[in-house]
Amino acid sequence: MAIPENLKYTKEHEWVRVEGQVGTMGITGHAQEALGDITFVELPKRGAAVTQFKAMATIESVKAASDIYAPVSGTVMEANAQLEAEPGLVNQSPYEKGWIARIAMSDPNEVKNLMDAASYAAYLKESH
Repeated sequence: MAIPENLKYTKEHEWVRVEGQVGTMGITGHAQEALGDITFVELPKRGAAVTQFKAMATIESVKAASDIYAPVSGTVMEANAQLEAEPGLVNQSPYEKGWIARIAMSDPNEVKNLMDAASYAAYLKESH
């Protein structure tokens, strides 16, 4: 699966697309493949404060339940309500339709703590 160049990545396999002060985030193609068929996504609440690298949501699959960690700190502006009815969108389109939340970033400099696509690809190779 291709790793989009325009995103930043965490070691826990989340991605974030930064547009101004807003970060749209989800889980990577690698993560959704490892989880298998996604059956449920517990979305963060609008207005919730999230902290970089701390749990902010939960995702369940036929194999396991896993925490989803915030790639950046800030306030949840919106969660992808479509996932409540169609959690499988995370499998079908992890970088587009399967996004989890949009976060109003409190510290845009935190993006420096994340990996770019090339670093994430190297990280995946190392960890296997």
